[in-house]
Amino acid sequence: MNPQELLYSKTHEWLHLAEEGGAKVATIGLSAFAIEQLTDLVYLQLPAVGAQVAAGAPLGEVESVKAVSDLYSPVSGEVLAVNARLASDLETLSKDPYGEGWIAKVRVTDETGLGALLKHEQYERQCAEEH
Repeated sequence: MNPQELLYSKTHEWLHLAEEGGAKVATIGLSAFAIEQLTDLVYLQLPAVGAQVAAGAPLGEVESVKAVSDLYSPVSGEVLAVNARLASDLETLSKDPYGEGWIAKVRVTDETGLGALLKHEQYERQCAEEH
């Protein structure tokens, strides 16, 4: 996926929205900036398929040699799929965060959270201020 076409949360998750079977489905991942800040990843906890997630609430966690960080859902909905291979291959998350490193797919049931997401240029500015 092209990072410039994605939406971003202030907590560094990215989101790609698509129509699938008449429903809005959000593919969610962790930005390259966040992965770079965390450095050496050692553990990833994924949400359960079928779990209900809420915008702004934790949907999993990522652990690095530096810290443990929650992964937050940018939208509310039901987890349709998770990228289970990431748990045993964290290198994929680091090497391809916007492609093979996606974390979860969520059927969006409430679009309220979408308004708080940042476009790529806004997110880049936020990252520059944090760096």
